[in-house]
Parts: sequence; C-alpha cells; structure tokens
Amino acid sequence: MRQPRRTGSETRAADLRHTLEAAIFAGTLRPGTRLDEVELAERFGVSRTPVREALQSLAASGLVDIRARQGAHVASVSLPMLLEMFQVMAELEGLCANLAARRARPEQRRKLEETHRHLVDVDKENDPVKFYEANRQFHEALYEASNSEFIAEQTLLLRNRVSPYRRYITFQPGRMIATIEEHEAVLAAVLAADPVAAQRAMRDHVNLLGDNLTDFIASIPPEALTPPGERSAAARRTARILEAANEAP
Repeated sequence: MRQPRRTGSETRAADLRHTLEAAIFAGTLRPGTRLDEVELAERFGVSRTPVREALQSLAASGLVDIRARQGAHVASVSLPMLLEMFQVMAELEGLCANLAARRARPEQRRKLEETHRHLVDVDKENDPVKFYEANRQFHEALYEASNSEFIAEQTLLLRNRVSPYRRYITFQPGRMIATIEEHEAVLAAVLAADPVAAQRAMRDHVNLLGDNLTDFIASIPPEALTPPGERSAAARRTARILEAANEAP
C-alpha cells in the first residue's frame, strides 16, 4: 500500500525531532534544559509549527517534558525513579543476553566480536565520548542478537530514555576498562551458548551497586533530576488516565 506523502511541515518536524533526539542522546541537551520554541525556530530556520510538532513527538516518547506556563524542557526524572529504571534496564539487557546465547546466528556472533574489538581499540584513545558511542554499538548488537523484536525494541526504548544519565557513568574514573572486562564476560558466555552465565554477566554489568552507585549519584548535577515529590509529564499522564478510569461508570 502506498504511503501518503508527508507535507513540508511534517518533514521539517521529523528532521527537527531527529536532531533534538540525537542532541539529547549525545548529552548536548542535558536533562532539565529549557527548549524555547522561538529560539529553536530561529536556530533551525523554520516556523514554530514544526518545532511544536517535534517537541510534542519527543514528549510522547518521554524525552521532553511540556508543562503549562513553563514550556518544554528535556525530561528529567527523580533519583528513585532513575534507579528503578536502571534496575529494569539490567533485567531487560540480561534477558537479551540470555536469548542471544541461545539464538544468535553466526553473523550476529561475529558482529558482537567485531563491536567488542572496536570498543577495545577506542579505549586506547582515552576519549569517553567515542567510547560511549562504541559501547552503545555493542549493546545494540546484543539486542539484535536476541532475535526477539519486541524485547529488543523495549530495551532500546528504555536505554534511550536513560541515555542522558548513562553518560555520567562512562566518565567515571576506571569505568571504561571495567566496561571492557564486563563485556568480555558477556561475550564469552554468548559465544559459549551459556544463557545463564550471559544473563548474569549482563545484569551485573548494567546494575548499579556499591561504590558504582554512590559515584554515579554524586556525578549527576542537581538540575538534571526532578525534585523529590515532583512528577514527570509521563507520570502525570498516567495518573490522569488512572483517574479517568476510576471515574468511569
């Protein structure tokens, strides 16, 4: 079936969404950063309509928080919520590793080995930004190797949601070499077709425990977190849906 042609405004909105999304993932736009419609329209040479559409699309995915009388901001979460998200992330990535050990095809195993070798090479440059990108490639190769479209999609969605915060971990002293060692354990288990070991190694890799947890918390600037007791836009939307459901006859 032929897809309807997008209008110029829709195309500009989609392009702008991708640009802003990439900036959020890269950490250029940090949690809590204000996104002014007028300023964005002037910067990208578009009208406010595609800017508004792009921001609404990003809000729907949880990356932007739009509030009445306060405008749009890069979404932030409370510390308790963030830690819960990392816990879920560890379970999802562990499941992907388990499935990859059972289902990965030969070409997917080779891709995992290649992305890991690339990560080792990048580590020699001592560039956390490049390392973060190479690390992302390894994780996404693992999702793909799970051969479970739904689980891989949900894992990637959550990873993207916490991406602005995961960067703080990469910049911790000694974290890059530790990442390589932990990836080696995951890779070895996947190649050995040992799903239990693969799941355990990946869960331990993603989980924030002990000193890693305290160092991570200390590295996050206060403005990147939602104040305790203040709910995000996504949480407010969920609350409204539940309230409406309870009021229904």
